[in-house]
Amino acid sequence: MFNSNIFNYINVLDRAADASWKRNELLSNNIANATTPGYKRQDIDFEEQLARAMRRSRFQTLDTKIDNLNMSRLRPKVYNDSTNFSYRLDKNNVDADTEGVKLAANQLKYNGLITAINQEFGNLKMVMR
Repeated sequence: MFNSNIFNYINVLDRAADASWKRNELLSNNIANATTPGYKRQDIDFEEQLARAMRRSRFQTLDTKIDNLNMSRLRPKVYNDSTNFSYRLDKNNVDADTEGVKLAANQLKYNGLITAINQEFGNLKMVMR
């Protein structure tokens, strides 16, 4: 048996797609609670974690960075955004218009990630032929 890292890109893309899906749920929940008094918007920090993990190996190729990536550190964390900030009297900090824009951008990102995963599997299929 040989040791191969052929699924490293797929694993990273899979984690990113999962985080994007979770962000979609959070943004939808924020929109649903836009009129709930005291509600604080929630978001997820996966992109910052991935960027931080990639910066650890600044002077390496992307392939090497992905190979050396510690997947256990790529755990998206949900957080309440700007908990001390509210521009409304009811202490809610959700702006439905902003959330809608973020939701649309996140859906595009998710679609791109799914396309990238499909391309990686297509590449594997092509190599196996």
